Amino acid sequence: MADIGHNRRERGGAVERGRGRSSHGDLQNSCAQNACTTIVHLVTEPDLPPLKRTRIDARALRVLAHPLRTRLLGLLRIDGPATATTLARSLDTNTGATRYHLRKLAEVGLVEESPGEGTRRERVWRPVHDVHAWSVSDFAGDPDAEAAREWLESEYFSIFLDNARGWAEEAPTWPVEWRDAADSSDAVLWATPEELTELGREIREVLERHQTAGLRAREQEPDDTERRRVLLYLHVFPDVRAPRGETR
Repeated sequence: MADIGHNRRERGGAVERGRGRSSHGDLQNSCAQNACTTIVHLVTEPDLPPLKRTRIDARALRVLAHPLRTRLLGLLRIDGPATATTLARSLDTNTGATRYHLRKLAEVGLVEESPGEGTRRERVWRPVHDVHAWSVSDFAGDPDAEAAREWLESEYFSIFLDNARGWAEEAPTWPVEWRDAADSSDAVLWATPEELTELGREIREVLERHQTAGLRAREQEPDDTERRRVLLYLHVFPDVRAPRGETR
């Protein structure tokens, strides 16, 4: 299942409910979180609001499969409510096109006008959910939806590569403790689809625990400059180089 959040490009590792800078780097991060970055599950701690989740249908998937729309949703999820003018400025596009694509996202329930904010001429938009998800099987037999899904997954993977390369380039300028803490690894295992599903569930449980702790700490100490947004990506898939049915 693709579980897409705040990336909001669930797209760094925690829910970003405040507003932030809208530099090119921040835009890439917002897109990452809107991709399959952190695998977000519901936060069940009593002192934290649960994440709002939705399982998108074929129509919403087709609407979302557009470069500007994916970035608009990502920016709203990571920076919070904003006007079309503000979003257009952040994404270096024109306000008219931004308004049009926001309305398209609103038609499928991914964004909405923020009640009590804005004016008749300048509406304030906000995301409806923190996380959206789908499974490949949801769209089996629907060529248009399958094409949209393939485009989105390719876009999200490109965003992952951009962020990974960005970190590699910037890492030498970061404190050594962050460079030590940042991690990258790979592994080879033998598994059935059922076992792989169970592995994903176990990983999400561990991740949820750390997300919850990070969210609580951020709520308690919002000015803690040591705590930074972190991107976590998980990609698990069969080795296509190995012949199917290979046993060793």
